[in-house]
Amino acid sequence: MFHLLVGGYQLTVRDDRNQIVVATKGVILHKGKILVVQRAPEDVGGGTWECPGGKLDFGEDIEEGLIREISEEVGLNVSVEKLLFANSFKTNPARQIVLLSYLCSTDNDNVILSNEHMDYKWATKNELLSILPSTIIRDFKKYNIFSLQELI
Repeated sequence: MFHLLVGGYQLTVRDDRNQIVVATKGVILHKGKILVVQRAPEDVGGGTWECPGGKLDFGEDIEEGLIREISEEVGLNVSVEKLLFANSFKTNPARQIVLLSYLCSTDNDNVILSNEHMDYKWATKNELLSILPSTIIRDFKKYNIFSLQELI
């Protein structure tokens, strides 16, 4: 939905077309811990914890888009190791997210947060289980993320 000003009148235009958004998340491992970030309060899902990542730009390579998003959100340079899992969910009846989650590594744990997030944590398995939303915990269990050998 968007608004147009035409001849002094404000018109509301609805866009009822279905939309698919492709997004990536980085499960970034460093010294046995996974980086999670907490969404800023004014953002959608404010206060919730998640792995860094975001939407791909049109025409962008998937792994390059993930590297860009991680750099923008947390200021880290990462190596993308492998695809861990893919899933899909709707954010509303006309908008579907296709989410690709990748294992990443970094030599640096010096996080510089963007304004999209208010906090970060290099978390152990037990810490992840206590702060991540149940939907992410379910996916991490289903796809054996908690069984990664490097994770403490």
